[in-house]
Amino acid sequence: MNLYLDRKGIRIATGAIVDATIIAAAPSSTKNSKKERDPEMHQTRKGNQWHFGANAHIGVDNKSGAIHSVCTSAASVSDVHMLPHLLHGEEKKVWGEAGYQGQTEAIYEAAPQARDMTSRRVKTKQGAEENEKRKNRAKARARAKAECPFRILKRVLGFTKVRHRGIKKNHEWLLTAFAMVNLCQHRRRLISQFSPLGT
Repeated sequence: MNLYLDRKGIRIATGAIVDATIIAAAPSSTKNSKKERDPEMHQTRKGNQWHFGANAHIGVDNKSGAIHSVCTSAASVSDVHMLPHLLHGEEKKVWGEAGYQGQTEAIYEAAPQARDMTSRRVKTKQGAEENEKRKNRAKARARAKAECPFRILKRVLGFTKVRHRGIKKNHEWLLTAFAMVNLCQHRRRLISQFSPLGT
């Protein structure tokens, strides 16, 4: 899909945004031959709420918004463990939320020229640091492109729950789903190339 988009002028640049979302699984589902829950799905806490299922991790181009990398893990796996797999190696900058803080070395190993642009936690014993809050707001604007693919995945394609048992099968489904997300995000540009009037 990335090669197809590249031929259409939608290219992967040198900036990447990394993010993840939880795909829910039915925690009490035992409708299978073994009468047990999916052993590859786990639970995690986000805020004050517990979630059971899988994590969909993506690497998004900061200019085109195209998804270039996808990883799938149990929900209990920390986002930082998937970070190196979400980079293609040619990045100059990498954005991520505060959960990716402290991963500068991992970013450098995966993309030697990359600058760590992940958000920083701003609360200290002395109170919130206004300078860091201002920097985080600027970084959040850059990271906003990573939220659109998740909205399309869950609201347009309806992928709010895992479709299969096991990480592998759901990963394969997510690869197809995110390929469709890329097409959906760039549909107007792609359609205009087929129009005889270019409109």
